Amino acid sequence: MNLIDIYIHEVTRRLPEKNREDIALELRSTIEDMLPDDYSEKDVKMVLEKLGNPAVLASRYRDQPMHLIGPHYYDVYITLLKMILPIAMMITLISNIVDYFIQYSGDEALINVFFHIFGEGVWGIIEAGIQVFFWLTLTFAIIERTDKGKEGQPFTKRKMKWNPDDLKNISYIPKRKAITKWEVFGSLFWTAIWGTVYFYANQLVGVYRGGEGRLDFIKPAFNQDVLLHYGPLVFIVIVAEIALALYKLNKGQWTKKTAIFNFAVQLIGTIAFIVVLVQPNLLNQDFIVYMSDLFTISSNQLETWIVGGGSFIFIISAAINVYDGFRKAKIR
Repeated sequence: MNLIDIYIHEVTRRLPEKNREDIALELRSTIEDMLPDDYSEKDVKMVLEKLGNPAVLASRYRDQPMHLIGPHYYDVYITLLKMILPIAMMITLISNIVDYFIQYSGDEALINVFFHIFGEGVWGIIEAGIQVFFWLTLTFAIIERTDKGKEGQPFTKRKMKWNPDDLKNISYIPKRKAITKWEVFGSLFWTAIWGTVYFYANQLVGVYRGGEGRLDFIKPAFNQDVLLHYGPLVFIVIVAEIALALYKLNKGQWTKKTAIFNFAVQLIGTIAFIVVLVQPNLLNQDFIVYMSDLFTISSNQLETWIVGGGSFIFIISAAINVYDGFRKAKIR
């Protein structure tokens, strides 16, 4: 990508999504009008230098000026916010889980423990997010108004006045191709959830009976001995998913290698899931009888629905995931 494209991207990425395309076209036209017919890179740098720092130019395109945090500190403020928020939320969630289990007496059903931790965890995450946003914004607002030596120029990493050569140090990743830290965090969180459910299925998955403000677990759906027999295979899938998440975090974007890695993990996961699901003694007999009576169908029909439906949904989900990975890898 040339300097003009990177400069336009650096301006428009700071603007609302709905205005980016129009402003990009307008800015490109302005730059081309300022360049001679047979221009060189030196001419481009001169034009970009006249236009100035992308952060300042972006602030001029905004419908509303940034009153609270100006362009001088805005990029640093956003960078720190994106860095600190996930860390604070993760620490809060882990602290809530550890604190709960320290006080756990063992009398509460595991599903109620799960709901309790989930509820407390969500509220704790929201509270931590509000606290971080408030105090970080307040700190930068104070610095913005007390700093007398900024001379209207944004704060750069080199602590020097911006020049077009700074664009060469920017790694441009199209938004549709990028892998966000939230996506990686979501993948790890999902792996932790389904892994926990698998190894504690006899206490989590089954029939519940409500009453007196709580849920009582009365009948497990799966035979835990069968699940644990395939524990090493499932453990390999968990390790593969964690390795993929860390690889995506390191790359930061979808590439052909990332898509192939994702395909391999989805294939391993699908095979493992189907191998476990087709085991004849996987479902608890009491559960089969209970559900067959409930839906007035035969035991064979119930098992066919669970095995066939589960396999179909898993295969379709994996295929969509693989297709989406290769599609994003092709984006330039």
